Amino acid sequence: MDPKRLSGKNIMITGAAQGMGASNAEYFAAQGANVCIGDVNVDGVNEVANRINSAGNGKAVAVKLDVVSREDNADAVAATVEAFGSINVALLNAGINKPRMFMDIDEDNWDSIMDINAKGVLLGMQETARAMIAQGPMDDHPYKIIPVGSIVSRTAFLDVIPYSCSKYAVLAMIIGGAKALWEHNITVNGYGPGVVRTELWEQLDKDLVKIGMFEEEGQSMDHLAATMITMKRYSYPNDVKGTAAFLCSDESDYMTGQLIMIDGGMIMQ
Repeated sequence: MDPKRLSGKNIMITGAAQGMGASNAEYFAAQGANVCIGDVNVDGVNEVANRINSAGNGKAVAVKLDVVSREDNADAVAATVEAFGSINVALLNAGINKPRMFMDIDEDNWDSIMDINAKGVLLGMQETARAMIAQGPMDDHPYKIIPVGSIVSRTAFLDVIPYSCSKYAVLAMIIGGAKALWEHNITVNGYGPGVVRTELWEQLDKDLVKIGMFEEEGQSMDHLAATMITMKRYSYPNDVKGTAAFLCSDESDYMTGQLIMIDGGMIMQ
C-alpha cells in the first residue's frame, strides 16, 4: 500500500473532534491528505488540527460545524475550498445515539437523533455535491462522498430504534445518492462500524445501564463481543480507519452505492 495514497485529496470530515472522526483525520493527513475538520466542539477540532499540523504530514483546518444547519455545511465546504483550492472528498461522520426502549421513545429523542444522523447527512451530501458540481469533473478520478452508516443500517435492536431508523436512512441516501450524482462524476459509498470503543460508546454504555439493559457499566461491549461479534472483540477507531481511507482513495474509484461493513463479523451479507 502506498503510504501517501491520499496525497492530493482535500477532505472535509464532520464530527471530527473525537472518536472515529478524529482518528480518521489524523490517519488521512499522515497519508498525505489535507483535511478540513468540523464539529460543534470547536475546541476539540482545533486540538485535532493542531496535532495534525504539528506532525508535519498533511495540512488541517478546523471549523465550527453543526450538521443540522445548511449554512454551517455550506460554510465548511467553502472553508475546505478556501484552504486547499478544492474539495474532492467528504466524509460525513457526525452522529449521536440515545437509547430508549420502544415505548419510551418520545418526540425529542426521535427528532434529535434523526436530525443529526439523517438530515445532517442529507445536508452534507447536498452542499458538498453543489461545490463538486461547480468545480467541474476531475480528469482522472471521481469525487467521493462517504456517509457513515452502522451495523443498524442493516438490522435493528429493540433499545436503539430511532438510531436504527437514522442509519437505515443513511443507507438509502448512499444508494439513492449514488444514482443521482454519478452524472456529475461523484461516487457515494459508506462504511458501517459495529461496536467501536469511543466516547460515544462510553456514554451509550452508561445509558444502557440507566434503561435497564445491563446491570453494570462495561457489560454492553463485553456482552456484544461474546455473543454477536464473530471475531469476539469490540473494535477501536484504529480498526476502522483503513476502510475509511480506502474509500477516500483512488483504489475505490470503481465503486458506488455500497455500504461496507467493518464490524468484526456482526452482520454478514
